[in-house]
Amino acid sequence: MSTIEPELIEIIEGPTPEFEPVPQYWVQSILEGPEDQMVAMCQLRTGNGESIMERCRQAWKEGRPVRLDFPDELRMRQQVDVVSLKLGNVEEGEMLNLWVALPVGDVEEVFDDDFWDDEDDGLAF
Repeated sequence: MSTIEPELIEIIEGPTPEFEPVPQYWVQSILEGPEDQMVAMCQLRTGNGESIMERCRQAWKEGRPVRLDFPDELRMRQQVDVVSLKLGNVEEGEMLNLWVALPVGDVEEVFDDDFWDDEDDGLAF
């Protein structure tokens, strides 16, 4: 039996990514599986965005997962699944927008209480 190697988007240096909630309801529909997960977004500046995009497209075409590999606040390596990405430009250069799947158990640590307390958002967990 062979192990499928994921394609990694690695953050070598810099701060831990800031994961932002994605309040659109349809986004949750792209996740299927036995684990409860929630979609969050983060933005990363990059100098090789086209190369990253091509590597990710190829991995998804081959049926391999794409993961964001990053240091947490304690500088320990962490990984989360990337479910979508988009390349954009800002004054400082290329900006990679990543939508990632976070385990629901980890979501409360990432999102502030205002996101969860909003009764009008229609989210129920």
